[in-house]
Amino acid sequence: MYLVYLAAGRGSRLPKNYRKKPKCMTKIKNKTIFERNINFFKFFKKKIIVTGYKKQVLKKYIKEFNFKEIVNKDYKKTNMVHSLLLAKNHIKDKTDIVVCYGDIIFDINILKFFQNKNKNLMPVNKNWLKYWKKRFRSNMIKNDAEDITIKKGKLISIGARIGKNFPSYQFMGIFKISYKTFKKMGSIYLKNSNKKIDMTSFINLCIKNKEIKFKTKTYSKMWYEIDNLKDIKIAEKEISRW
Repeated sequence: MYLVYLAAGRGSRLPKNYRKKPKCMTKIKNKTIFERNINFFKFFKKKIIVTGYKKQVLKKYIKEFNFKEIVNKDYKKTNMVHSLLLAKNHIKDKTDIVVCYGDIIFDINILKFFQNKNKNLMPVNKNWLKYWKKRFRSNMIKNDAEDITIKKGKLISIGARIGKNFPSYQFMGIFKISYKTFKKMGSIYLKNSNKKIDMTSFINLCIKNKEIKFKTKTYSKMWYEIDNLKDIKIAEKEISRW
């Protein structure tokens, strides 16, 4: 099983003094986002990291943890979908692929989801609203979070604006796909004119075109998304629980 870690982003919503390094190098107390996920990385023998913004900062980590580096030279003009699909020439084995955003921290117990037989699997967090209420004023939550529809454990839609009611779950920035699905995603992306399409909109496009199916698993343990200074402060305040 491969790990593809998407770390090309610059963290444009972070304060200026945090933008001297890639977003995954944002410190939460005494450790970076990257360092807080090291035990998760160690599970994978085959690891790819997609870099872009301030990529030189990551060199020692890439070497120390045996990542294969791929550079997204167009990180300013593209999005995570483009970064992911740059790995197409470097994944040789027809095995499953775990995709992980570079701005999330999560409990290592999520590994058990990826060890099962489901080829396309998306963990979804059921405690997301409690967390979002710490991150945003109530009237702002719907502007940041995304709608997600799940029926009988199958992903029906994802990425749309939230309507009247909050969804029961939220996408976490980590998922598993089969090698066959990865190739399909590449073909769909090539046909799509919008090269800045975000990941959830792209996954939704694949679902709506009946090209890809995802199963979901409910996750309730620790998970943090680091987008701004408030996110950092929330994570630092709660870090003693981890």
